[in-house]
Amino acid sequence: MPCPRCGTVSAPDQRFCRQCGAPLGTAETAQTAAVASAAPAVPQPPAPAPPPATSPVNPIPEGGLTLEDIVAWLQGGGYSAKVVTAEDGKRHILSNTQGDPFNIFTPGCMVGRCASISLVIAFSTKGKFDVSQLNEWNSDVPWCKAYYDTVNDPCLDMDISLWPGGTYESLNDQFATFNSVLGKFIAKYSLR
Repeated sequence: MPCPRCGTVSAPDQRFCRQCGAPLGTAETAQTAAVASAAPAVPQPPAPAPPPATSPVNPIPEGGLTLEDIVAWLQGGGYSAKVVTAEDGKRHILSNTQGDPFNIFTPGCMVGRCASISLVIAFSTKGKFDVSQLNEWNSDVPWCKAYYDTVNDPCLDMDISLWPGGTYESLNDQFATFNSVLGKFIAKYSLR
């Protein structure tokens, strides 16, 4: 309900104006309100300025990226990248970072577009990596999970969601995180 004195809108259950303290909701205030409505309106402060413009974002296309899109993104960042076909007929991407090959798998692709990717790198340790190291890593690092591959060598895996809502800027940030965490994994467990 508007205040009869200053025009401030108050909640219906309020008895007095929160701005000027005038009583609200009586017959007297109704008459005063009629007089006040004939008076010029109280000027309101200007609306706040809009937030400053941010740099444009580059959204991931609807449905995610194709394998070819992922190859182009990697190559655009200076990485080698090629689509390979595994023995089971599934296609994935082979690339290289920090001197080591890694794979990009694309689970759950629909109509050629992939809404997520899995970055996976494995290290040959010839049985010198034990489960306590995997457990230690997984309890300390939330972004990249370590596990054993089929021959008990350590692997590092990071899943990245691309769509809905993903941007190339976010993908670049998450890939930078993968590289940073990978460097820490290699250093911590002397995998060179």
